[in-house]
Amino acid sequence: MKKQILSACLLAGFSFSACFAQKDPKLTEQWNPVPPIINPGSAQQAPSDAIVLFDGKNLSEWVSAKDGSSPAAWVVENGIFTVKAGSGDIKTKQVFEDFQLHIEWRTPAKVESEGQGRGNSGVFLMEQYELQVLDSYGNTTYSNGQAGSIYKQTMPMVNASKGPGEWQTYDVIFTAPRFLENGMLKSPARITVLHNGVLIQNNTSIAGATEYIGIATYKKHGPMGIKLQDHGNPVSFRNIWVRKL
Repeated sequence: MKKQILSACLLAGFSFSACFAQKDPKLTEQWNPVPPIINPGSAQQAPSDAIVLFDGKNLSEWVSAKDGSSPAAWVVENGIFTVKAGSGDIKTKQVFEDFQLHIEWRTPAKVESEGQGRGNSGVFLMEQYELQVLDSYGNTTYSNGQAGSIYKQTMPMVNASKGPGEWQTYDVIFTAPRFLENGMLKSPARITVLHNGVLIQNNTSIAGATEYIGIATYKKHGPMGIKLQDHGNPVSFRNIWVRKL
């Protein structure tokens, strides 16, 4: 530990004698750089340095994931937007790598199915790593397919789901995978998720791109968009913003 302190002290520009003595409390004070000041926002307001992906007015930040057509075909009404069944997935126009994401979602108040057919959608980070959206309130399904799971990979630590028709939140910290020049994986994607304010994924390692059948694997890629899934259920979304990290 003493060697680490000495090294840090020398790197900070202090003399060897001053660092060796370690009698000055200023030796462990860092004054520069200073973190930028932002407005942290509120429950319905994004932080001042965030990119707002949906402000309740339109889907101008989204396109069809299938063909890139704009505007995306989902239905915008009363400050929210809802999956239009059969229209396909949508994705952001902008691309991201490491980021913080806030997204609010709501499954239908009227329960008409069970298991994976009940309020199913998904948030695909970098268009391929799925954080599952599902009505998991009193709804039995496989654990790594319920709300808050990294789909078909890692189940949530707890089930923090609210009831059908209630608004729910995901707050996500996502670290993108890194690749070597030859395409081999250098480090996997990692994700931390709070569901309705409760920690459900804690720096979880993602095994690869989401697969419905088979084992997840990685293929080299760069920054990509955030994709929302059309699974045929009228799931709604609002108040979406992202901060690049």
